[in-house]
Amino acid sequence: MEIIRASYGGFCSSNVRLLQPSALTFSKTSLPTCHSPFRRVPATSHSISSLKPTLARRKPTACALLDDNDPDSTADVANADLSFAVKRAFEISPDLKGTCIFLVGINSSIKSNLGKLLADELKYYYFDSDSVVEDAVGGKEAATSFIQSDKEGFQDTETEVLRQLSSMGRLVVSAGNAAVRNATNLALIRHGISIWIKVPLQFVVREVVDDKFQLPASYVSVSGSYSEVLAQLTAVYEETQDGYATADATVSLQKVASELDYDDIESVSTEELCLEVMKEIGKLMRKKKMMEEAARPF
Repeated sequence: MEIIRASYGGFCSSNVRLLQPSALTFSKTSLPTCHSPFRRVPATSHSISSLKPTLARRKPTACALLDDNDPDSTADVANADLSFAVKRAFEISPDLKGTCIFLVGINSSIKSNLGKLLADELKYYYFDSDSVVEDAVGGKEAATSFIQSDKEGFQDTETEVLRQLSSMGRLVVSAGNAAVRNATNLALIRHGISIWIKVPLQFVVREVVDDKFQLPASYVSVSGSYSEVLAQLTAVYEETQDGYATADATVSLQKVASELDYDDIESVSTEELCLEVMKEIGKLMRKKKMMEEAARPF
């Protein structure tokens, strides 16, 4: 039916097809089975059509906008951030062994751009689970209608998408709120490493109201004035925050800005946030090694 779009190493693959929402098909040879670094997961078998990459473009990051009067200095900072990110990715990639990375948290451009850059640096594929669900049911408008007519059926589709993505390897998944909404879906993202990207709600509200940032169909009721959108997103956050808190690690945009002595969160570049995520992944990998060494017989 529709097409899943994914980016791999800076490229966009547009030939991964969904045959049915209830029977998504992927290739275990093209994309290796995803194993959690902390849990043993039984291997599964799937099939997929070949991947044909085309060039994907990323939006400029905040780092490139810090000082319009001094483009050379901001370019130097961005390049330095990126070189550190490349080095860090090179260091942690062997230990990851293709383990999937799930980014959870309220949807925002920050989470999306971070996911794409992280996939780029790790030479992983990138998926947005909400987009995959929408493609599976025929697009955003169809997804909205589906939610209104059969919410339970839509949630089953969300679970099936997560089931298939969690069985694959070498993925960075920007996971929708469905990932943390129930025990079944939480268990699925446990097949990989989950990281809560904690972005202040006020920032997301400004994106929705001022920048017309498009939230996925699952946020069907979110619209209106600043105060209305804030109230609606606060309700979503209160419903999902306990699920977010079960993630293996948390990266707070506000905390990163504070540690870098920035006056506001918008000064934090995607590269800087990506470095923080990779630091957290590195900590988890070291913890895994310690657990494995402790389990070895003397």
